[in-house]
Amino acid sequence: MRVDGVDGVPLHVVAEGRGPVTVLSAGLAMAWFDWDEVAALLVARGRTVVRFDRPGHGLSGPAAAPATAAGEARRIAGLLDALGLAGPVTVVGHSIAGFHAEAFARLHPERTAALVLVDSSVEEAPRTLPPAALRTAAARVLGRAVTAVGVPAALGPAARRATVRASRTGGGDPAARDLVRRCYRTGRVWRGALLENAGYPDAAAEVLALRGTHPLTAPATVLAGHDGSGGRGALRWLARQADLADRLGARFEVAEPAGHLVMLDRPDQVARAVLYAAPDQDRA
Repeated sequence: MRVDGVDGVPLHVVAEGRGPVTVLSAGLAMAWFDWDEVAALLVARGRTVVRFDRPGHGLSGPAAAPATAAGEARRIAGLLDALGLAGPVTVVGHSIAGFHAEAFARLHPERTAALVLVDSSVEEAPRTLPPAALRTAAARVLGRAVTAVGVPAALGPAARRATVRASRTGGGDPAARDLVRRCYRTGRVWRGALLENAGYPDAAAEVLALRGTHPLTAPATVLAGHDGSGGRGALRWLARQADLADRLGARFEVAEPAGHLVMLDRPDQVARAVLYAAPDQDRA
């Protein structure tokens, strides 16, 4: 379905199931269908599952500006209002969407039953230089340039599939080829990803500021992906995820083996983490 976003950008939304509400938000350049297996497991366990594409992602309208943490929190709240879902909800954010999910939980505590961060982005000291305006302008120029020379049409689906393969511990891209072509052959998605990436350090800094002003009152879970190796980079990432859990007072769990796309490698564990995060909802 299509829903008008809080900033006038039409959002592509999939809402299914009955019961307590879970909102799933995927990482940079990902789409609603990347949650397919997780959503099916949650619906089978009596959850209403809401998946949506942020502006410039999936089948939503084009992004007008880089995403902000507070802006995406408002988007989630507005989406729930448009669907008539009062909450409280379990909000799940993967990768950069972890910033958005945490902002929602802090800015809308009365609407949050639980927070689940799936291999969330972590920035202990975000570097916001060069200035946001310069990064945004560069992203716009690059987005127009790659679109003009036909890069999305020529390489979009292949780039998507290569990225997914590299971000998993096993298997390729399970997404239907027609959906991948429909989304990733468009300059809209490339421009949206570039814009969101340009605003990444600012969103990270925004969340750090919110931690000092808006307490996290909902139970939280940090689910980190680990490929099972003893490599320095993999272990460092686990340590940073564990530190994030400590800062949030969150439950910490490791999905193994799993790459960054934990919802594709371990959908069962993601679903269990969501169900465990707010057990009172199921009893209610």
